[in-house]
Amino acid sequence: MESPFQLYIGIDWAKDDYQICVIGPDATVLSKLKVPHNGTAIQDFVDKLTAMSGNCPSSAAVAIEVPRGAIVEALLDRNFAVFSINPKQMDRFRDRHSVGGAKDDPLDAFVAADSLRTDLKLFRRLGIDAPSTIRLPELSRADEQLRQESNRVLNQVCEQLHRYYPQLLALSPSFDQEWIWALWQIAPLPAKGAKLSASRIEKLLKQHRVRKYTAADVQHKLRTPPLPVAPGVADAAAEHLGILMPRVHLLSDQRKQIQKRLAGLLDELAEPDPGRPCSSADAQTIEHRDARILLSLPGIGTIIGATMLAEAGQAIRDRDYHAIRCYGGPAPITRKSGRKRSVTMRRSCNLRLRNALHQWAFASITCDERSHQHYPKLRAAGHTHGRALRGIADRWLSVLISMLKHGELFDPTRWQPTTNPVN
Repeated sequence: MESPFQLYIGIDWAKDDYQICVIGPDATVLSKLKVPHNGTAIQDFVDKLTAMSGNCPSSAAVAIEVPRGAIVEALLDRNFAVFSINPKQMDRFRDRHSVGGAKDDPLDAFVAADSLRTDLKLFRRLGIDAPSTIRLPELSRADEQLRQESNRVLNQVCEQLHRYYPQLLALSPSFDQEWIWALWQIAPLPAKGAKLSASRIEKLLKQHRVRKYTAADVQHKLRTPPLPVAPGVADAAAEHLGILMPRVHLLSDQRKQIQKRLAGLLDELAEPDPGRPCSSADAQTIEHRDARILLSLPGIGTIIGATMLAEAGQAIRDRDYHAIRCYGGPAPITRKSGRKRSVTMRRSCNLRLRNALHQWAFASITCDERSHQHYPKLRAAGHTHGRALRGIADRWLSVLISMLKHGELFDPTRWQPTTNPVN
């Protein structure tokens, strides 16, 4: 069988340098080298690789585990065919060449190149994304990091409040609302909180548009007997909170800024650029249409939509239902050997995408009538809450891919429910 490429290059990425192995179609090693992680060395390497390919970069295929970085972008810019593969699969390929379990960087580079030569279909080809699609995952992941950091700080705040001021936790157990932060600023000690007038509390509630509690409710909570703590404990804990609260406000403001940028970016992706031709071959126009279709589905907001486009952009562009359901986790794992057969949850998947699909399915139960009716059927069939949500997410993914293939927005009147009640 004739090889589709004339050169196969394997790259093992370390922190400070790259180990490179270049082989031919017959697995003959043509070159081995180490490239430092700096601009000059990477540019020289790409020039050398271009010369080795006979000034035909498209005839050379590059295998790498990490699908991003300067060296990947430099190779893609020169029109090299760059492929990535899961590290777990690369670990299995290594067993072909080292049954005893030997491992080093030059061997890994050779294994990557040789595996690409023999099992090209198992690798995923990479491409250069548009600037907007590069910004999207960066902002989405930054929001996730800020959310996790905010949760850590709020847990520390709740721990201090639990020591001396549980009245505030009774009003907001997670202490993640701005009005309760403002209430603590006004009355950082239980003694001050008990003296707050109803008019002062009512003014604060109106300012933050809080309807869950009335001024009398808040006043009743604040006037409950305080904890019997030793002298100085309340003052020390309040001082500790005075150090933590600026971080809480800062993280909240940063998340608002990122979410505002994400919303603006999704609006740009959802609307075609009037300065660009509306051609089906235009990747940017396709991306605009995809974002608009995705956001038309019930239960998808800014964060969920941005996460799906950031983490499953390739599967969405390819309209690959099986890829996105495996990558996101709704597709189960079936193990069958002899008379034994088991179906379990897929744990090897993109956790950010899995969480986004989980939140999407949960939100759709409240805003979509069919999902609201399908959820109790899944629970009645014996499925757990998580399994039921994965089933709903799986149904939504099939709807999404169908909409993308036809280029149509979501129309609830056209969605026919499946005849299988436990899907």
